[in-house]
Parts: sequence; C-alpha cells; structure tokens
Amino acid sequence: MKIKQILSIVLISAGTSVLSVWGYGKWIGGNNNSYSATDGKIPANYANFVDASGNVAAPVDFTQASAAAAPAVVHIKTKTMQQRVNNNRRGNGGFDDIFGDFFGYGPTVIPEQRASGSGVLISEDGYIVTNNHVVSNGNNGIADEINVTLSNKKTYKAKVVGNDPGSDLAVLKIDGKNLPFVLYGNSDNIKIGQWVLAIGYPLNLETTVTAGIVSAKARSLGINQRQANPTNVIESFIQTDAAVNQGNSGGALINTNGELVGINSAIASPTGYYSGYSYAIPVNLVKKIVNDLMKFGSVQRGYIGIQYPNELLSDDQKKANGIPEGEGVYVMEVVPGGAAQDAGIKKGDIITKINGSNTYSGPEMVGKIASYSIGEKVAITYLRNGKEYTTNVTLKNGSNTLAAVKGSVLDKMGAEFVNLEASKAKELGIKGGVVVKGISSTGLIADQTRMKNGFIILKAGNSPVTSVDELKAALSKAGSSTILEGIYLNVEGIFSYGLNELDR
Repeated sequence: MKIKQILSIVLISAGTSVLSVWGYGKWIGGNNNSYSATDGKIPANYANFVDASGNVAAPVDFTQASAAAAPAVVHIKTKTMQQRVNNNRRGNGGFDDIFGDFFGYGPTVIPEQRASGSGVLISEDGYIVTNNHVVSNGNNGIADEINVTLSNKKTYKAKVVGNDPGSDLAVLKIDGKNLPFVLYGNSDNIKIGQWVLAIGYPLNLETTVTAGIVSAKARSLGINQRQANPTNVIESFIQTDAAVNQGNSGGALINTNGELVGINSAIASPTGYYSGYSYAIPVNLVKKIVNDLMKFGSVQRGYIGIQYPNELLSDDQKKANGIPEGEGVYVMEVVPGGAAQDAGIKKGDIITKINGSNTYSGPEMVGKIASYSIGEKVAITYLRNGKEYTTNVTLKNGSNTLAAVKGSVLDKMGAEFVNLEASKAKELGIKGGVVVKGISSTGLIADQTRMKNGFIILKAGNSPVTSVDELKAALSKAGSSTILEGIYLNVEGIFSYGLNELDR
C-alpha cells in the first residue's frame, strides 16, 4: 500500500511540474512585448548605431588614424640653466640685496632643470604647437635649450615663436622641409562617447598611442591660473579617458579620421600619473591662438564684456541670487562700454547660443568666444523674460576698444631704457646691455617686480639683449610673459624678474 501511495505522489508531482513549465512558457510568450522593441522597430536614438536589419555598427579601426598622425607628433626635451632668482623685496640701491644674501633671504639658486613633453607638427616647414608649460623654465620664462626629436629619430634645435600662458599654448619652429604634419579637425563636432586617440611621448618612452572616448566637453579646472593672470585664462577642455601621463603634454588628441581635435594638456590624478581622466585644449581654440602667435607674437583676445556666475554655485545659492535653473549662461553683470552692452544685452539675460551653437556653461562660452578675434561679429542668442532674441556682438579687447593693443611693449613698462655705454660694457666683460632708469610708480615693472634703477638687462626670455632695439624685439615676440635677467653694478650675482600681461 505504501508503494502505491509513493508512486501516486511521484506521478502527480511530475505532471504538475510539466504543466507549470508549459503554462509559464505560454505566459512569457504572450507578454514578452513588454520587454523588447515593439514589432522590431528601432528607437530613434539608436538610428546611427543599428541599421534597418538590426545589425550593430562595425567596430572602429584605429590603425590607419594612428599611422597617419603618429609621424607628426614629436618629442620635446628642454634644459634650463642654473638660475639665481631675486626675492623681490623692496629696498634702496643694492644694499638690500647684499644684506638679503647675508641673512639668507636674498636671490635663490635654482639648479639646472631638464624636462620633456610632446608637440605636434602643423606645417611641412617645421611649425610645432605644444603646451606653454612644456617649454617653460618654471619661472614664467622659457627654457634655455629646446630640442625636438621626430619619430624617425632626427633631432632639431627649436626656437619659440610665441607663447600664451593663459591658454597654455606655445608655438615652436624648427628648420626643416617636407616634414610630416597633422590635418586640423573641428572640435565643435566632437560628441560625447566618440572615440579619440592620444599620441605622445609619456614617461620618456617612444611614440605611444592610447585610446579612449570623449567623456565631457567644456571642462574648466583652474590650472592655467598657476602661470597666467586669471583675467587672461581660457579653459574649455575636452575630457577623455584615454591614458595620458607625464610627457604626453603638448601631444595630439585625434579622431578616428586621423584629424587633430585637441592638444593634450593635463590629467586628473592624485598621484601625478594617469588614473581616470585627461584633458585636451580644443583644436578650434588652438588654431586661433597659433595664428595670433605666428602673426602678432601675442594673442589678440576678444571679449563680449559680461560677468557670469561661478559654475560651483549650489541650487540654493542660485535661488538666493535670483539665477534661474536650466541650461545657458546667466548674465550677472554687463561691463560698461563693453561689446555686450553695445549690442543690447542686459543683466538677467540668459545666453543660450554662440553663432547658432548651443552653449550650456560659462567655460563653454569662453572657449567659443576665444576662437574669434577682436573686431569680429558673433551672433549671440539669449533669453529675456521667456522670449528668445539674437543679436550680433562685435568683440572688443580687455580695454573695451575695437583695436588690438598697439604701441611698443616698452611703453607699458613705466621706465626709461638706455644702451649700456660701450666702455662700461668692456669693463664688465660683456657685449652690451640695457640700463633701466626712472622707474615710475605705475607700469608693469612697478606693479609686478622689485626691480631698482640701475638694473642692467642682459637677457629677455631666451634672447640675449645688448641694446634697446634688441630688448624691444625680444619683448614683442615674448607673448604675454617673460623673464628679464641681468645684473646690478657692484652687486654680485644674476637677478631675474618675471613680467606678465605684456600683451594687455
């Protein structure tokens, strides 16, 4: 009896299981449309990813882009000689410096420094774009020696055509012909999620290519303020997760067509090495800066003349300041006499487009405006009381004028400059120099240095100076900043003074 009961229970259980599985399958089959595309339709947001047959786009091949661009990316090595840097204390004559040396707070000796980075050839006759910090001497000046090595191991001496700390860009020149160079792309067309390649010479290795995607645009990190006046800083970085390390600075960020879309500039890392994100200067901004440096020796920066809120404001802070939520750039103030005021833009307006291109943040707006020159007209779209308007704004310089700053750089110094007498030069055992006299209470020298009357300028940046004409020429090519090096009579040592805003 027990055996029959057991068999009955087994048969009933088996039958129940079969019916349960069959029923569940029928139920799933009748309801699966809730979890997949209806009738095989492809969502509009997948239109460029999946074709009509449901096939996913073919994988991207990086080999051709790498082969095309890598030969145009160069290795840059610099050397800065030992320097004595002045402590910039005010005093009378040379006595303050003498006692400063005695008590240990006088000129500081900085030992010889060597550094390396990357650069990108942009012409067949040897023009190279790189980061300003790659060729800097670490004291707002330019390294004494700059050597460039191509991927074929050929080495050249390079000279600086111009540099701009505010954008962290510099242009170099080597003597060569029929050199490989990259083609410019269009950074405005870069999209989030797009594949990009970083090419450079990290950690003193040979040519290295890494891949990643664009993870964000128009990032502002505040890092360029370390080497430039905050009013001249431009930051609107392309953020990627391509591996970039020390030595990649100044190298190329390219798209899968082999076109240059950015100049690699920085990494976000707690250790100083790659740990997640890297940042590149958009090529559309690079083109503008490079053209200005090659044409004028400094950057002719245009402004629209508004103030906008800090991107780090919380929602509560925005509400307290009457700043509406949503995308766009809120105009907090309009600079009197500026380009925006002339075009009718007012406090409280929200800028949404620059030349028809959507603009979501202050850094993005600054990056776009920086790609235009003084005197150019830019179409700006803005919201006012819920209505959209578009006006043409003629960009001005920082002084709210339509012309670029003109005149000799010496005029901004606030001092007199005379050639060192030939007899005194012979006595000192030098070829010549420029004596600084009559330093006024206004001007770049008084504002930024502790230079004293009688200082003899022997070098400006990396250019030797033996006359006022040579000083003027060196300063006109220096970009926005340089280092003046020289001596005082009867005071031992070389003194250095950093100057910024030469192009203001």
